[in-house]
Amino acid sequence: MSTTAAETTAGSSGRTPKNGFDRYFEISARGSTLGREVRGGFATFFTMAYIVVLNPLILAAGVDATGAQLPVTALAAGTALVAGVMTILMGVVARFPLALAAGLGVNALVAYEIAPEMTWADAMGLVVIEGVLIAVLVLTGLREAVFRAVPTALKTAIGVGIGLFLMIIGLVDAGFVRRIPDASGTTVPVELGIGGVLSSWPLLVFCVGLLLTIVLFVRRVKGAILIGILATTVLAIIVEAIGNIGPSFVNGQPNAKGWSLNVPTLPDKIVDLPDLSLLGHFNVLDSWGRAGWLVVLMFVFTLLVTDFFDTMGTMVAVGQEGGLIRPDGMPPRTREILLVDSVAAAAGGAASVSSNTSFIESASGVAEGARTGAANLVTGVLFLLAMFLAPLVTVVPFEAASTALVVVGFLMMMGVRNIDWTDYEIAIPSFLAITLMPFTYSISNGIGAGVISYVVIKLAVGKAREVHPILYGVAALFVLYFLRGPLEAVLL
Repeated sequence: MSTTAAETTAGSSGRTPKNGFDRYFEISARGSTLGREVRGGFATFFTMAYIVVLNPLILAAGVDATGAQLPVTALAAGTALVAGVMTILMGVVARFPLALAAGLGVNALVAYEIAPEMTWADAMGLVVIEGVLIAVLVLTGLREAVFRAVPTALKTAIGVGIGLFLMIIGLVDAGFVRRIPDASGTTVPVELGIGGVLSSWPLLVFCVGLLLTIVLFVRRVKGAILIGILATTVLAIIVEAIGNIGPSFVNGQPNAKGWSLNVPTLPDKIVDLPDLSLLGHFNVLDSWGRAGWLVVLMFVFTLLVTDFFDTMGTMVAVGQEGGLIRPDGMPPRTREILLVDSVAAAAGGAASVSSNTSFIESASGVAEGARTGAANLVTGVLFLLAMFLAPLVTVVPFEAASTALVVVGFLMMMGVRNIDWTDYEIAIPSFLAITLMPFTYSISNGIGAGVISYVVIKLAVGKAREVHPILYGVAALFVLYFLRGPLEAVLL
């Protein structure tokens, strides 16, 4: 149960620091104890450790313009490394109980939209550029200015749309929803399972795993998502051992009833030295020539928008849970929090594991008593230890990992209740942003449609002054983005 800021202050009056460590992290000053911080650090790790499995599987499913794919074990090790280092950095610099890891939504954008237009090194270079730009915005104070420029409801809609996008990715990757091979003679482009029937063992494993994860989540079991992935993987290993089902492609030929991405069999090694071969594998220049300046500019902008607002909302929500919000509505050391977050975004690109950002799952650690950055030291060390378990990630099929995407999609969907659907001026842009992300398989398209329609509607009803000047520039960029085909044909 959370406390208010007033209660936290009152409960800590007269408490003096026990030592320098206590004084630096303000453990006693915030009414906490070292035991609570350790317990909170463990809770946060086990609640968000699923990302060490999920991020590699999402990125490894993507194919760049040259047909290359990233190795799963190296992605797992890199994901754990960056999460560990950045979480510790957040604890030491900002002294706030906010853990970081590869952001869901941004990784999907990188894997399914950016990488196919260029090489993986180029795509990760854009993530580095995005992180540097966010850092500049933080240091100049512009990040908060841009944050205020976008209407709250539209920011909420962007988060909801990303949630639905993640859900559809999960359902498609698990094979629960499939493209109809030849949809020209049908009324719908997709179908349930295989020919409208759930007729394979992997699909059954996914359904069982999803229901299990939902039950665990509803019963508020700590680490429900991670437990769901692990339990479903164990079930998949048993099913594969009995049925010898095999992969979804055999000798280049599709096997509709096979496992997606990974066949669930135990690896030769469970513990191994981490494969860090992807570190530093990025390029910040070549993408401009390969994909075209307009496409690259919009990708960088979309990365910014996708990554931009998440931390602002997350740090406030976690701060509210722990009674750490100042009278101005922001947590202490806001600038330090945002600066570390921007460094994490660039670090994720530099390590080829996509942009890292703050995780709302940090609230689970706060609920267990964490109030300071000391909890981050525990969470960060656990992530670093997870690097040595990277071979286990190759055991997890998409049918097990996708259960997490569906549940995370639900969590992000919950924000829809904060949109006023009776106000057409914001409801219609929100609707377009939410629906176009999953239906066009593009975060960029959803954000662009939402921003453009919002500006056009405000102009049409004579409320142009309600639109922040920055948003007019954003809308103009998105118009160029949608018209980039004919523009490039004329200009290039």
